[in-house]
Amino acid sequence: MALQRILFLHPNFPAQFRHLAMALAKSPKHQVVYGTARAEGQLQGVHKILYETSRTVRPETHHYVRPLESAVLEGQAVYRVAQQLRSQGFAPDVVYAHSGWGPGLFVKDIFPKAKFCCFFEWFYHAHGTDADFDPADPLDADAEARIRIKNAPILLDLASCDYGLSPTQWQRHQFPPEFHSKIKVLHDGIDTEFFQPKPGAKLVLPDINLDLSAVDEIITYVARGMEPYRGFPQFMEAIALLQEKRPNCHAVVVGADRVAYGKNLPNGKTYKQQMLETLSLDLSRLHFTGRLPYSQYLQVLQASSVHVYLTRPFVLSWSMLEAMSAGCLLVASDTAPVTEVIKEGKNGLLVDFFSPQQVCDRIIEVLDHPDGMAELRANARQTIQNTYDLAKLLPQHLDWLTR
Repeated sequence: MALQRILFLHPNFPAQFRHLAMALAKSPKHQVVYGTARAEGQLQGVHKILYETSRTVRPETHHYVRPLESAVLEGQAVYRVAQQLRSQGFAPDVVYAHSGWGPGLFVKDIFPKAKFCCFFEWFYHAHGTDADFDPADPLDADAEARIRIKNAPILLDLASCDYGLSPTQWQRHQFPPEFHSKIKVLHDGIDTEFFQPKPGAKLVLPDINLDLSAVDEIITYVARGMEPYRGFPQFMEAIALLQEKRPNCHAVVVGADRVAYGKNLPNGKTYKQQMLETLSLDLSRLHFTGRLPYSQYLQVLQASSVHVYLTRPFVLSWSMLEAMSAGCLLVASDTAPVTEVIKEGKNGLLVDFFSPQQVCDRIIEVLDHPDGMAELRANARQTIQNTYDLAKLLPQHLDWLTR
């Protein structure tokens, strides 16, 4: 039976559900509603409803339990707007929620007849993945216990959902094996028509007064924040080493001066501030763009000589796959989930996450042999076209949901 009514639930908008919601909304057969806490943004044909938590987490709540309390408050807020939808005659055939923050916690109570689907991005472990990856940042018993309890809302979703989806094999593998039969692996998809190579592209962004049209060596780095989880300190150390050896190279850093994943510095400084204070850098050849519109972000990737992507064993960034689609030459950390996609010497180059010197050396290797690396660039794009292309994956998402 064809899907008629679908309710998306995500605190952000449109996030992972952008392409799916837009595709469904194009058909008059579908009624698409998106419940979110984010007021900004609209999608044509998608009815957006806002929910708001009644209060914040109480400071006296045990710190292990705060993520669960936050999720319950989020679930309650969704329940209230779902009651309004139900009173207006909207009963979804499918509810598709992002697990972890709590928007789907009470879906089975308010809409018991609906199929409940979850997007499962990450399951937390104290050991063996991101949390204990850095030997300089060891865990104590308190951290181990806190991380275990952090999975409570995700486990509730795993138990109550009908179907789940995870974007990579690595991410699915983090979830308890007894739930694997519920979780399908299907990536969100990369728009390879948009993220295309542009040989000979020059980087000129008038909006931020950046003109690198005369520069032949551009090193790029992209992340939501500037933090240890995405190897920002190691990248900055590599750039400091690189600037000594390549007097004409420039580095472009795209992202916000904040921590998206992991801990803030105890002294209140940002990691960007700390690295600028502790390293000897030529700031005339180091450019921080902040967050960029997609069109300008694409220009950065198209002009890149070498794109550096470093990550702890954690959620895979869209930016790595977008860079590959744009034909970038990737120097990336030899960590899961990177190695699920990048094969050394085939479609990119792998480095030790903790070795700025190795990052620097491999960048120089690329800069010294630009023509010899053309095959890796072509293979990087081919990898995305073969396995992660939105044009191929979106129909699979639609089929999964409508079935």
